[in-house]
Amino acid sequence: MNATHSLNQGLTFITRNKRHLHKYGIIIAFFVLCLIVSVIGEIQVAKGAWSSNYFLSQENMLIVLRQISINGILAIGMTFVIITAGVDLSVGSVLALSGIVAARFATTNSGLSIGDSANAVMIPMIVALGIGIVCGLINGTILARYRLQPFIVTMGMLSAARGLALLTTDGNPVSQLNPDFRSLGNGYVVGIPVPVIIFMIVFALGWVLLNKTLFGRYVYAVGGNQKSARTSGIGVVKIKVLVYTLCAALAGLAGLILTARTGSAQTSAGAAYELDAIAAVVIGGTSMAGGVGTLVGTFFGILIIGVMNNGLDLLGVQSYYQQIIKGALIVVAVLLDPSRKQQRD
Repeated sequence: MNATHSLNQGLTFITRNKRHLHKYGIIIAFFVLCLIVSVIGEIQVAKGAWSSNYFLSQENMLIVLRQISINGILAIGMTFVIITAGVDLSVGSVLALSGIVAARFATTNSGLSIGDSANAVMIPMIVALGIGIVCGLINGTILARYRLQPFIVTMGMLSAARGLALLTTDGNPVSQLNPDFRSLGNGYVVGIPVPVIIFMIVFALGWVLLNKTLFGRYVYAVGGNQKSARTSGIGVVKIKVLVYTLCAALAGLAGLILTARTGSAQTSAGAAYELDAIAAVVIGGTSMAGGVGTLVGTFFGILIIGVMNNGLDLLGVQSYYQQIIKGALIVVAVLLDPSRKQQRD
């Protein structure tokens, strides 16, 4: 009797606080995951498999943050796109193309070599962002002006950008990069990795843009109901073009950082990165139907994927299982999306 009463009380609590649980559920899930990995770490220490709980070390926390920084930058742009009820499948290929071309301006064994330290960073950065912006403008203009499916248009860009990356270098990597340029991926500022700092700056600017500006409100309006947004005088085409341009520009920035971090630009870079970005956004609570989502949710979605991958790596679990778990998380996140019920109704 007492057990039944307790169960009923628990169900009542969940029903009454459903909105709050949905709002803060991703944060709770992240801390529960951290707790689980920490407990497993302590068990490993007790068994003598680990000398200490490495997961909780400051060094490992910085490793996790460095690992998620590139996917995090991609996911921030993807959040804007998905809130407008779209998707960008080309970010991985745009990342590769941007990294390849930017590396040509940062290599030490080419006629394009840059001697000045500031130029060794700024010129490749401008090039990478420029390529991203151009790709985003093409995506956004075609799909918005001609009202085509984002899936089809960005899939076309996925193929075209990857082909251009291969054509630019005949399929060969670009290496021997300027040390000043490489500091973008491997440097530290007051003990914090530079990619992490860039990611946090992009996140802060993205949060302000989405939550504190008229543009951000228009993004939600377009995703919520395009017809109503158009009737209200919102330039739907313009908003979509800007959103896809922003997403691709961030892909260009991510390509720059990845190239600097690895020390060479590979034509295969960024393969399937779009899936990781979409996974982080969806796990973070952004609805694929559009109109619903937050960058804070995306941030914790990125952290969940990063901590999960890191924990499984520390335990020696094969990467194949990581992909299976990530896929399951995406399906569960979509099933828990409250907008599904609204659509069925």
